Amino acid sequence: MSGFIFYLSHLAVLAYALVGGVFLAFSDFIMRALSLTSGQGGAEAMQAINREVFRWIFMVLFLGLVPVSLLIAAHGVLVVGHGPGTLMMLAGLTYLVGCFGVTVVFNVPMNETLAGMEPSADATLDYWSCTYLPRWRFWNTVRTIACGLSAALLLFALAWAAQSQAQAA
Repeated sequence: MSGFIFYLSHLAVLAYALVGGVFLAFSDFIMRALSLTSGQGGAEAMQAINREVFRWIFMVLFLGLVPVSLLIAAHGVLVVGHGPGTLMMLAGLTYLVGCFGVTVVFNVPMNETLAGMEPSADATLDYWSCTYLPRWRFWNTVRTIACGLSAALLLFALAWAAQSQAQAA
């Protein structure tokens, strides 16, 4: 494994864990707290959160992991091969499908629907409590698990590769 990929993979483990930690906070207590507010308060707060998320480092990590995951997955299959390479490929694909893909297909459309609604409208309150909260939280939990799994798979791949190199020397 090249030095560049080796260090990039270590940074990716950290980034997967950081992104997963943000998602975990939402699944564990933020969405639960928002659900305890008035429907209007929760919907309005989530609209603000969804606007602000684009302005911070989270988005750099979240989007930056897409090409990094592709590179790690490809390197695992094409260069590293069996064992550690398979885990590298799985780590990258898990992030791409389970985190990024789920976000694009499920969470973003729900966020866009909520963004176009007036917080005090009855339709918004119904959407917020009956559709948005349960579905968004479910798909967010999928993203949380995918990020944690990506971090673990890549960490195990790095440990396995290091152990294999040490035994070969």
